[in-house]
Amino acid sequence: MIGYIKGTIEGILPDSILLENNGIGYRILTSGMVLGHIEGIHQETMLFTYLYVREDEMTLFGFPTTEELDTFKLLLGVNGIGPKAALAILSVLSVRDLSLAIMAEDTKAITKANGIGTKGANRVIMELKDKLSIDDYLTTESGYENDGVSATNAVSHNGMEDAVLALVSLGYSEFEAMKAIKQIPDAEQMESEVLLKQALKKMF
Repeated sequence: MIGYIKGTIEGILPDSILLENNGIGYRILTSGMVLGHIEGIHQETMLFTYLYVREDEMTLFGFPTTEELDTFKLLLGVNGIGPKAALAILSVLSVRDLSLAIMAEDTKAITKANGIGTKGANRVIMELKDKLSIDDYLTTESGYENDGVSATNAVSHNGMEDAVLALVSLGYSEFEAMKAIKQIPDAEQMESEVLLKQALKKMF
C-alpha cells in the first residue's frame, strides 16, 4: 500500500496529475479543487494516496491532506458512491463545507457535484451523518480533541448553536448559517446575540 508520493509535477490533465518520483511518473487522480490550486508544472508536491483496485483496473487517487483522503474513503463507503462520484463531490465542496452540508441535511449543496442527484445526496447524508459530530465543526479548528468539555466551551457551544437556530428562523439554511459563523474570528467566545449580528454581516 502506497501511503504518499512526494515528487515533481510533470503534467496536469483534466482529472489528474503526472507526479514524477525517482524517474517514475505516477498518474494520480485528484479533485478539481486540488487541480485548481496547482500553479504549474515542475513544482514539488506531496499527495497522500489511495489505491483503488478492481478486476480490470488499478487507479491511484491523491490528496494534499489526510483529512481529504479520509473523507474520500468515507464517501466510498456510501452505497452507490464510487471513486469518480466521491471526487466530484470533493471538487465542489471542501471537507469542511461537505461536513456542514451533511449535518445540515443540505442536499442542494451536495447535488452541485457532477453526477450526484438528490437520491445520491440523501444517501451521503443518511450514511455519514452519524459519523460526524457538530462539535467538531462549531469549535475552533485546532486539530485536537478534548477529553472533556469545560464549562466555558459548553457556553460557547450553546451560543453558537443558538445563533444557528436564529439564522434558520430568519430563512437561512443550516448550512449557510454554520458556514457564516465559521468565518467569524473567536466565534466560540461570543454570546449568541453578538454572534448573530456578526453572522448576518457575512450573509450580505
